[in-house]
Parts: sequence; C-alpha cells; structure tokens
Amino acid sequence: MTLRTPAELADALPYLLGYRPEDSMVLVALHDREGKGRFGGRARLGIPAGQEDWTAAARQLAHGLVTGSERRRGRPEQMVAYVCQEPSPGETGQDVKRRLEGLAHALRVECGNLDVPVIEALCISDGRFWSYCCPTESCCPAEGSPMGLPGTSVLAAAATYAGLQVRGTLRELHARFQPRESAAALEQEIALDAAGMTLVPRILDETSRAGIAAETLTLAERIIRRFAAATPVSGTHPADLRDDGLLGDDEAAALILGLQDRTTRDRAAAWMEGEEAAPALRLWRALARRCVGPYHEHAAAPLTLAGWVAWSTGDELEAREALAMALGADRDYLFARLLHQACNEGLDPEAIRRCLRAEPSGRVSPRSEAQPQSATLTEPEPDGRAPGDQAAEAGTATGTRRRRRVRPADGSRAKRPSATRRRPTGTRPLPTASDSTGPATRALHATREEE
Repeated sequence: MTLRTPAELADALPYLLGYRPEDSMVLVALHDREGKGRFGGRARLGIPAGQEDWTAAARQLAHGLVTGSERRRGRPEQMVAYVCQEPSPGETGQDVKRRLEGLAHALRVECGNLDVPVIEALCISDGRFWSYCCPTESCCPAEGSPMGLPGTSVLAAAATYAGLQVRGTLRELHARFQPRESAAALEQEIALDAAGMTLVPRILDETSRAGIAAETLTLAERIIRRFAAATPVSGTHPADLRDDGLLGDDEAAALILGLQDRTTRDRAAAWMEGEEAAPALRLWRALARRCVGPYHEHAAAPLTLAGWVAWSTGDELEAREALAMALGADRDYLFARLLHQACNEGLDPEAIRRCLRAEPSGRVSPRSEAQPQSATLTEPEPDGRAPGDQAAEAGTATGTRRRRRVRPADGSRAKRPSATRRRPTGTRPLPTASDSTGPATRALHATREEE
C-alpha cells in the first residue's frame, strides 16, 4: 500500500499500532528505500496532563524510537507524528487541535534535534483530523476533515486480507485484566482470606511446599481443560464473563496463592504454545481479575504469565500491556521486568521457550513431586544467571537482581540455610506481599537483600 495524503496517514494509525490510541502521542519511523519511505518502528506515550512536561515527554519518545530503530533496522530518515485526544466537556475537536499544537511542535523539535525530520504531524480528535504541516485550506480546512468510517478504506480492506487485527482501545484491553468491582468481589476476597489461612503456612513450610506446587499445577491443568471445552462466544467482554462463570472463588483463591511461589509460577509458564496456550491465557486473565481489594499485588504473577503467553504466541501488544500492569502491581517483580524489557527490545521468545520445554508442560511428574528440581525459568545457570536474565541482557542492562527471603509469621528473621542443609536446586522463596494484603497472607511479607 502507498499512502500519500494526511487522510490516508490518519486512517492508517490504528493499523500501525494494532489498536485505536486515546490520549496519546505517537511517533512512526520511516526508512527510505529507493526514494520511498517505508514504515518502521512505532512508539507511543500518554499525553502528560501538565504542559510543562510536554517537552520532556517528547524528548523521551523521540530518543526511545530513534535508538530502538538503530538497534533493529537502522536509523530512520523521517518521522510521522500524531497527537490523539478526545475533547473535554465544553471543548470541540478544533479546540483540542489548538491546545495540542505546542505538543506537536515539541515532537517536531525533538526529532529535529536528532536529525530525523517530521514530515507530517496530525491531530486526531472527535472523529476529525488536522495537519500541523499542511497550509492548504482546500486540503486541510480549519474545521478539520472527517475521518472515514472504520473498516471502509482500501487500507482497512488490505489489513483485513492480511490478517491484521485492530482491537479497539487500550482501555478496553486493560479492562480484561482489571480486578472485579461487583458484589462478587467481596465473596472472592473472603475466599482468598480463607485459602490463605490454610495454604500460606504450608507454602512457608519446606516439607509441604512441593505438595502445594503439585496441587496448584494439577488444579490449573484441570481448569485449562475446562476452559478449552467451553462453548465459544463472540466478543471479548462476553468471553471474559463466560470464563469468570467457569472459575469458582475457591479455585481462584487456591491458584492465586499457589502461584506466588516462583518455582510453581515458572512451571505454569510452560503452558505457552499449541492448543494449551489459548485457554491458559484465558485462565491467567481470569485470575488477574480475581485479585481484588487488598490482594491487588498478588496479580503480578497471573499478569506476568498472561504477558508471557501472549508474547510467546505472537501478541506483543497484549504482552506489553499485561507485563506493564504486572509491574504496576509490584514494581520489583523480576520476572515481569525481564520479560517486559525483552519484549520491548524485540527479542525472540524462543530462547525462553526452549528453557521451559525442558518440562514439556506445567504437569507435575512423579519425579518433580518428590524432588522440586525441574528446569524452570529462574533456575540458575552455571554462570549464576537465570535464563530470563540472559534473554533480557541481549537488549540493555536490567539492573541488580534481588533475593526475597521469607520472614516467619512471628516476625523473627529467618535463618539462612546452613552449608550442610542447602535449599533444593530450582526452588525459590516466595515473592513479597505488602502489608496491605489480606490478614491471612501477611505472613508472606519478606525482607529484600541486594545480591
């Protein structure tokens, strides 16, 4: 497809991103080939509320896209810039266009400072678009030009034929992972409290920990089969409601708490491809929606698993958003941080898949029930690094890694394993749960030490 006009560029934006951006500033790189600019990398940031932050945000966006493009396919020659925002009450789209003119100018200046000129800057608001670069009234009138009906352009037809999907908005995508706010949320919180009273002491006990891992993975496998057998429904919201109805509160509570163990979580990550991947992703989404009230931080585990499965199956958009939400739930969650960086760097997830295939699925074999020594993503390599660390290091440095050591329920400091009593290879202490978690899981509070 060849795009020649501002109207065609405005229509192309959802297909370039895979969703319809809201409150966003977007840059799209162009690489010159035989006198024609070809689309390269894309980068998006939310529009800062304060205008004093626009210049810094534009600099960050431009620098990130240029440096990322240099690592992948070479420095871009040109840019296309977009600012997208719906009118506030009492505003019109034309008001938005005038208000965001300073932001569009900042994007042009910051790209120019990097010797990558912006050849077109567009504002999209209220179903219309404006060009900040075109001075021709007949082409770009002051009142803006109407956007075409979604899905009716030649580009839309070509994208549909090629199998490209436009999802809607990021807000709709986030809603699939957000905790429930209905009356059922209280019942789920009660189930989490009750499960914590039973499961947390067993998870903290080395002698019963492997048994909890086996129970968690067996339960997860049973629900994945249940999801796979469910009757398909159309629409993401109806599909999520169907999955919520297939998952009991007690089952969700047992899985959420069981997945706080890192070894169990890593073995569950083996449901990442083939026929198991789709129902597994649905389960991780459903569990994230069950991390209600004071259990919000527990969502880091299912959100990270959802991001991993999405990335492994080729859906980088959902992967990035799920992993970003996992870091929002727990900014120190190492697994999410490594995967988020690797996904953003455009690395191939196959290296991680090869590691997880050492245990062909999340199923627990008799050997692994007796000896929790299966190959996991966080099991140290001979050089002391985890396989996930190596994948992320192919991009940029990840910073220091942290070890989380469980503090006993009585508040005393846990003793380190002695030289004669070492922790079994492949096992890991539980991730931290903050003091804001439910009463039954406050025993999971851990101290953090720099390695």
